[in-house]
Amino acid sequence: MAKYNKIWAILLLFIAVNTYAQQPKTRILFVLDGSGSMYAKMGTDNRITVAKRLLTRMVDSLRYQEDLELALRVYGHQSQKTERNCKDTKLEVPFSKGNHQAIKDNIRDLRPKGTTLIAYSLQEAAYDFPKTPGVRNIIILITDGLEECDGDPCAVSIALQKQGVVLRPFVIGLGLSADFRTQFECVGRFFEAETESDFENVLNVVISQAINNTTAQVNLLDSYGRPTETDVNMTFTDSKTGRIIDDIYHTLNYRGLPDTLFLDPSYAYDIKVHTIPPVYKKNVQLIAGKHNTIGIDAAQGNLNLKIDGVTNYSNLQALIIDRKTNEILNVQDFNDEQRYIVNDYKVELLTLPRMTQDIVAVQQDKITTLQVQQPGKLNIVTRTQYEIGIYRIHKGETELVKSLNLNANQNITVLQPGDYMLIYRESSVKESMTTKTQDFTIKSGEMKHFTLK
Repeated sequence: MAKYNKIWAILLLFIAVNTYAQQPKTRILFVLDGSGSMYAKMGTDNRITVAKRLLTRMVDSLRYQEDLELALRVYGHQSQKTERNCKDTKLEVPFSKGNHQAIKDNIRDLRPKGTTLIAYSLQEAAYDFPKTPGVRNIIILITDGLEECDGDPCAVSIALQKQGVVLRPFVIGLGLSADFRTQFECVGRFFEAETESDFENVLNVVISQAINNTTAQVNLLDSYGRPTETDVNMTFTDSKTGRIIDDIYHTLNYRGLPDTLFLDPSYAYDIKVHTIPPVYKKNVQLIAGKHNTIGIDAAQGNLNLKIDGVTNYSNLQALIIDRKTNEILNVQDFNDEQRYIVNDYKVELLTLPRMTQDIVAVQQDKITTLQVQQPGKLNIVTRTQYEIGIYRIHKGETELVKSLNLNANQNITVLQPGDYMLIYRESSVKESMTTKTQDFTIKSGEMKHFTLK
């Protein structure tokens, strides 16, 4: 790949997927560009001189930082540019405690030579981290140009993210062209530094984000604006890619306050709170190294479905429906209580016949109860095969409740109390005029008997 306009530095910050309730150990791998183009001028110095100075100063400042280990990988420094060695990358100083001087010595002795191989270096860098659970693994790549070995840094980044090795990077550079931005849009978030001073400041910010936790609390607000709602799962998704970052069950701590979460600040989050119906907060951006408070309206109340006496239904349920969209939000069992977002709902009771409540109000911290009469039963005994329909007269119209095609046997149908009509014809008689009707009433807890001859 031909190089575009050179840049001073690109920083790619990758943070491991897991988050922890306590400050975890952090490992930072510096990946330094040792290609020949690093000799190009920057101000009164060349790029490699400035890079050495800033990186050495940073490594020295981190010498006494607790719970932090460093390592150094360099690429493009072992073969001449004319050789175009696209595997010229090496872990020069592996992770260990107290290796700061070794890193500084290696930086001091570095002499740029070859080509720029970002994708392969990132791929190999993933193996530089010891496989230790509960550690935040971070890569900071310092380079002066784009990929020259036909690799795809975006594809490598996405693959590593899917494997849970690293997360979305920060990209920071000087003199970024439009072409460069297009190349790296899929890799991460861009920051531009125009001077050595700017770059030093950005490097400090990135390191601060790497070694300091970014915390947050999600306030699930009730109808009075208090953060009292809890015990519901929240899905955190990358706003840009739609990839799920984490699922966290909301809880209140022992003080009755929303518990503290540790989140990666490199993402803008879409948060889905799995209430019924779900509520959302889009494009939530965190201030790195700070405690962030995220408020989401999630006022809830309870809906209780109750049936008198013995249900007689094998599994009586109700459809909870959005009154505006007619979307079915939930299928709730009877003799069960469920929480819903405060609102008015339509409830269709799957009794026989079905019953609909057009407006059921769910209110903050209250229990709304829908109570249904105990059903009765219709017992039909036949000696031959019959075509049978159970009907009711509702709002001046005859409505089918249930169709039966019965052989010589007994059928028991559970029905809600009310007035009905039985319309039937013997199957073997092919004359419509043989149709018969019979009015009947179903009473709660009682059985109505019919014998058809």
